Amino acid sequence: MAERILRVQSASPLYAQMMEQIRSDILRGVYPVGERIPTEHELETRYGVSRVTVRRALQELTNEGLLERKQGKGTFVAQPKMEIEERGVQGFHEACREAGMRPSVGWTRFQETPAGEAERARLNLAPEASVLEIRRVLIADGEPVILETLCFSTAYAWLEGISLKGSLYRALQEYGVQAEKSIYDLSLRKADAEAAELLRVPEGETLLEADQVVYDQKGRPLHTGRKLIRGEKFTLRI
Repeated sequence: MAERILRVQSASPLYAQMMEQIRSDILRGVYPVGERIPTEHELETRYGVSRVTVRRALQELTNEGLLERKQGKGTFVAQPKMEIEERGVQGFHEACREAGMRPSVGWTRFQETPAGEAERARLNLAPEASVLEIRRVLIADGEPVILETLCFSTAYAWLEGISLKGSLYRALQEYGVQAEKSIYDLSLRKADAEAAELLRVPEGETLLEADQVVYDQKGRPLHTGRKLIRGEKFTLRI
């Protein structure tokens, strides 16, 4: 693999830049789950940084759960599973604009469907309840980056009358509903045929999966969400 160039003049520290590149390689499948990554010495040479910088980057990625160290064997790609709480939930459109990217929405689907066991538990629904399922392909600078599936209770039936091409959180705010907190799990998964077609990636490509529950300003469950993210194109900020 070719040497990587880190930006010395960047406001982002070298170890953080190195983390982003290694994380991107993991999400793109360059380093599959269970595979050993290059040694510290090899990474020093590849990125042109000190051993201290390499060790800081690897330790941070280990803390995140993306890497695991095995005594006497090296550092390997782990199967990440992290529960993260995020306050002040930021929508896709807002995140894109802050990153200087142009957001848009491609394919959409809105349907009422029987609630699964997970949706009933997370949204506090009755056994025979239905949910309103919104599925969208989110696009940044013309590239599909996220396949999103959101489930709301039927109390939000008015969502059927709004455009799914814009910011859903902005539309909710107009009805007095604020997305206040999100709790989600992160893991890696392979793209199935549908995700591959909608995100324009090869079937079996490694995607970042974010499985979430979002709560409103009164602490009530607002919706569940499942996002399949092209990690090499879009970074989920934590």
